[in-house]
Amino acid sequence: MKAEDDLASASEDVREPYRTFFFAEASLAHETACTLRDCGDRQGAIRQFRRSVRTRGAAFRRTHAVTLGYLGATQIASGSVEEACATWGGVLDAMEEGIYSGRARQAVVDMRQLVSPYRRRGIPVVAELDARAAAYLARVD
Repeated sequence: MKAEDDLASASEDVREPYRTFFFAEASLAHETACTLRDCGDRQGAIRQFRRSVRTRGAAFRRTHAVTLGYLGATQIASGSVEEACATWGGVLDAMEEGIYSGRARQAVVDMRQLVSPYRRRGIPVVAELDARAAAYLARVD
């Protein structure tokens, strides 16, 4: 991809507008993942969401939590229920560390909706995640 090649060849001596300081590898991976997901390439999206999670700096914790939410949603859509629950556990961990935003809260609402078909199947990680998500939403609503 041209954008990935340009990003990889960027150096400190290339001035960029201040408004683009946040758009690094993690942002490109996040946007690529969203595009792949929307085009139906779930496995490609999962790879790119993981890349975004792996390369995101600590300064962008809210965006990191949102990316984890999208990753979990894509994983469960691919049939990886337990993996999605583990990923969403990271979203809840971030929320408990003081991340409060509409998009991050929506990730918790979405996760509860997406695990709802699995609630009665006796999957322990689903029950644990759902209870944590419900408790979080009860505190912030």
